[in-house]
Amino acid sequence: MSTAAGSAGVGGSTPPASAPWSVALEDVTVRYRNGVTALDRVSLQIAGGEMVSIVGLSGSGKSTLIRTINGLVPVTSGSVTAGGRRVDLARGRELRGLRGEIGMIFQSFNLAGRTSVLNNVLVGRFSHTSWWRSLLGLPTAHDKQLAFEALDRVGILAKAWTRADALSGGQQQRVAIARALAQEPRLMLADEPVASLDPPTALAVMSDLQRINRELGLTVLTNLHLMDLARRFATRMIGLRAGRIVYDGPAASASNADFEQIYGRPIEREDVLE
Repeated sequence: MSTAAGSAGVGGSTPPASAPWSVALEDVTVRYRNGVTALDRVSLQIAGGEMVSIVGLSGSGKSTLIRTINGLVPVTSGSVTAGGRRVDLARGRELRGLRGEIGMIFQSFNLAGRTSVLNNVLVGRFSHTSWWRSLLGLPTAHDKQLAFEALDRVGILAKAWTRADALSGGQQQRVAIARALAQEPRLMLADEPVASLDPPTALAVMSDLQRINRELGLTVLTNLHLMDLARRFATRMIGLRAGRIVYDGPAASASNADFEQIYGRPIEREDVLE
């Protein structure tokens, strides 16, 4: 098993608000009520500004891992730290504040189809906006500017006034990325962001995430199944199998044998994009 330990920079003083967040999991286990162990004593450190792919088959624990980092999935034991703050101990207002700093992109886009692209992106500002402005739908000029800039960054500014349900799947995923960017996050999580997209669109979306990482210095973690995407777009790859890390190293140099170890079987046609 390859190893690549980066300095996580966590556990001491909280980093400046403008700095990308590091992440640390220490001996994390997640066991669901049905008895399934999704993560089994996982420990890892991710430095601020890294572009990391988490690779594994369905049921390997990669979605659970991503969701422990923003508190969507509680841990059974162990600790999760993001930006120097204990996610596993956060509750109520503290947890909402943490999530306001963590952008989240889902496979299913999670857009409001009957309203405009712009309104969907402005949802990303809710955690930074007074409750009455959010309730009345009265964004500030600053919020609108951030939303327009986010749409421009993913190349979909011209669709700002279009209903979200009139867009293609790839366009909807780019709106979801823009919504996360509008949060001005310190960490971006993407849970199977290209699983429902055709190959050219998947490449375009991964290119957007890679550019965001490089241009903004933003920490990006993305779950992937496809080995060619993991190699091409991430600098580091973490392989999960049955809830345990079986590979942690440079993505570009991961061999076919490494992927077979992660998958627990020979490589199949469905494991590559093209």
